[in-house]
Amino acid sequence: MDYYKNRTLTFENSYIIEGYTVAGPKENDGRYKGFFDLALNDDMFGQNTFERAERKMFEHAIDGVIGKANLENGDVDAVLGGDLLNQNVSMSFSARKQHAGFLGLYNACATYAESLIVGSCLVSNGYENVVCVAGSHFSTAERQYRYPLELGVLRSPVTQWTATGVGATVLSNQSAVGVPKITRATIGRVVDYGIMDVNNMGAAMAPSACDTLVTFFRDTNACPDDYDVIYTGDLGKLGSDILLDLARQEGCDISSKQHDCGASLYWDEQQTYQGGSGAACSALVFNSVLLGRLRRGEYKKILLLGTGALMSPTTSFQGDSIPAITHLVEVCI
Repeated sequence: MDYYKNRTLTFENSYIIEGYTVAGPKENDGRYKGFFDLALNDDMFGQNTFERAERKMFEHAIDGVIGKANLENGDVDAVLGGDLLNQNVSMSFSARKQHAGFLGLYNACATYAESLIVGSCLVSNGYENVVCVAGSHFSTAERQYRYPLELGVLRSPVTQWTATGVGATVLSNQSAVGVPKITRATIGRVVDYGIMDVNNMGAAMAPSACDTLVTFFRDTNACPDDYDVIYTGDLGKLGSDILLDLARQEGCDISSKQHDCGASLYWDEQQTYQGGSGAACSALVFNSVLLGRLRRGEYKKILLLGTGALMSPTTSFQGDSIPAITHLVEVCI
């Protein structure tokens, strides 16, 4: 692999004040049942379309994290984030309720990590509070990227299940006792190994995850043993295995540290095959399980890698391969 230096940023005052999660019914039936702030009984969320349900999830998560952080809407300088739908409509439409500045972001399932990096840059340069948010919905993404739900198409064993949920985070430049802090981040580059199977996103994203992880270690002289855990976004089971093999080839053994948000989100009997995918994966797991463990001192220092497959129906129909990107953030307590 070719690696490029100088992609790692350092932050002095990017504090994670609060997190909030809205999870779908299938997600709350998974391994992290009870960890989410709001668990839906119905993925329609009282709306007449799945797309409007997704939008309402974003609205609720943004309002929820602002309230949970004991802030008012006027205390937020910017809202930034995105979803998986064309033109980023779930995020953009939900931002209509906010008076803060808005930055719509899209890096597929790496969008949440991207929002944390951009948000950290903002609070390090004068903004006091920003909200970082990302999410997805199985029923909206499935019919946009693959087939109409009514067809009942059989799924391949290498597929993953697009998670339904939204995770939101308040970043602030104001420190507090026991508050986790984003200390460093590595911006990913687009990596394409020529994977053509739109069902096998883990294989497409794993080389990108290896590229960013090894670049971070080389930029910082850090090593896997410096961290309690290394969480990837949504490589799934197969993608995680590929990442471990690629990292070993680069002299980097992360087998005892690596976990995947998507692979851990569901039980095997939920028949998601390779686990979860979607922009919601890392946003849900980080703002519930990981943030809680950091605050309790169970983790002192972790890495979160947001992984994203940069495909679209248009490129897939035209026979293009699947580029991928991975962004990394280091979080310490």
